[in-house]
Amino acid sequence: MQICIDMTTKVPNILLIYTGGTIGMVKDYKTNALAAFNFDEIKKKIPELQLLDCDIRTISFDKPIDSSNMNPEYWIQIAEIIEKYYEEIDGFVVLSGTDTMSYTASAISFMFENLDKPVIFTGSQLPIGDLRTDAKENLITAIQIAAIRENGCSKINEVCLYFEYRLYRANRTTKVSAEQFEAFHSPNYPQLGESGVHLIFNDNALIRRNEEKDLIIRKNFDANIVILKIFPGISEQVVKCILEIPNLKGVILETYGAGNAPTVDWFKDLIKKAIDRKIHIVNVTQCISGSVMLGHYETSNHLKEIGIINGKDITTESAVAKLKYLIGQRIPFKDFKKTFETSMRGEMS
Repeated sequence: MQICIDMTTKVPNILLIYTGGTIGMVKDYKTNALAAFNFDEIKKKIPELQLLDCDIRTISFDKPIDSSNMNPEYWIQIAEIIEKYYEEIDGFVVLSGTDTMSYTASAISFMFENLDKPVIFTGSQLPIGDLRTDAKENLITAIQIAAIRENGCSKINEVCLYFEYRLYRANRTTKVSAEQFEAFHSPNYPQLGESGVHLIFNDNALIRRNEEKDLIIRKNFDANIVILKIFPGISEQVVKCILEIPNLKGVILETYGAGNAPTVDWFKDLIKKAIDRKIHIVNVTQCISGSVMLGHYETSNHLKEIGIINGKDITTESAVAKLKYLIGQRIPFKDFKKTFETSMRGEMS
């Protein structure tokens, strides 16, 4: 439980956690090679940070990783750093590669129940030493957001993602561009804030701090899941091979439109048999925005009848993190569907 204090006598402490990624790279202009720089010297690289009214500390992974190598073991490392410094730090900024940032940030959001401090993920499309880099603005503003207080408490009490002037709920985001600075969108939930001349927050969209409950951190994930994307002409053999992977416990089924899938007998039978074997199957839409509405069309009614889990408007990234997380909590099969279909951290409507 967070005890709010008079911040007029205390400068907020912000911890930067560098896991790897482009934002922490500098270019050797003789060789054009990129290498991670020492974050202990961050204020020398970005002297503007000294203008911020907060105390900035840094910690880095011993071996910074490319985001393509991100996995649940690294998610737990991030969580344990936050846990270790939680009482003494007022806000956290996690720097990581952009390719898997939405997956990682979503996972961290599920791990921390009753969070009452900001955890802001950010990164960049260009290295911090590049002439046209977006790293400086993203980093400076992410720190500024993490340090903002209101009535003696943190303004933000959830896991967010800040990128290119916009603050999002992390578990609502998806990466949409590998080339544009505006790399992330939140297709089914409004942005939480925007950075312009002033920082403006969408107060109605923010998660409210629960003063009656203490922080709970859960670190168990189960890796035995798979994404099965439906496409025209997908064969019975392909679906059968995927659903019969040894030790498989969960499937993210990416369907068409509002949750529609083939109605041929073999497809229905394979899905039903998998559910009968207590494999959790979550229906999410392939569309960038919108929601699964099971039973809205005949082509999804058969999935509803056999007990598939309705992913509603959750992103695939968030669904992956949530499925790994919930299976790791060993929830009884009879309760799992209802648990998944219930919003835990604002990840679905």
